[in-house]
Amino acid sequence: MARDPGSKIRLAAVGDLHCREDHHGRFRQLVKQVNASADLLVLCGDLTDRGMIEEGKVLAEELSALRVPCAAVLGNHDYEHNQVKDICGELAKVGVHVLDGDHFIFEKTLGVAGVKGFGGGFGNATLQAFGEGQTKGFVQEAVTESLKLEAALSHLDVERKVVIMHYAPIPETLEGENIEIRPFLGTSRLSMPIDHYGAEAVFHGHAHHGARNGTTKSGIPVYNVAMPLLAKHTPDQRFVLLEV
Repeated sequence: MARDPGSKIRLAAVGDLHCREDHHGRFRQLVKQVNASADLLVLCGDLTDRGMIEEGKVLAEELSALRVPCAAVLGNHDYEHNQVKDICGELAKVGVHVLDGDHFIFEKTLGVAGVKGFGGGFGNATLQAFGEGQTKGFVQEAVTESLKLEAALSHLDVERKVVIMHYAPIPETLEGENIEIRPFLGTSRLSMPIDHYGAEAVFHGHAHHGARNGTTKSGIPVYNVAMPLLAKHTPDQRFVLLEV
């Protein structure tokens, strides 16, 4: 039976699973809870711990028991060994849609736009493309990720949409992290397309010691769903469940 276009969708979100080769069975309870309570699961990067294909295979095995659709983005850890293509291939085998500047549409009613994101700082302290080539290259990566998110959102022709990423689009959800590293954990460049196109909510990971939620300048809710952070606050449910 087709879903009523106006009905609420129960969305489960978590990031920073950091799956390792010896994590067989580690996420069994998570999958069981998601199956029981959610219509859709989104994963916000650092799916593997060292970016190894073997870790990707273990995670795919764990997620094979999911009975709901799943969309994901990658994080910095997933790039460590240059095996991204192979990891994505393993996840695709069990129906995980890995997004990188594109989108996934759930039952014609909810669009999920996803990018990895990047660092670079926030507000007036956002790093600019000036000086050494290395600095310009760093800034360009953040700009590129922002443009990819803009493209993903611009192609979503549905009323409701959410955004998933690994890096933080606002500084508020980084409160609790060492202040020295916060510019490397996200950038407000990522919030610009969100505020322009709008969204029901934004989910990110990466900030294991950050704050759980904040808002963009236009008031869009942002949730930090890094599993190590959630484990401190809601140890019995290591994902955020939101109706959208």
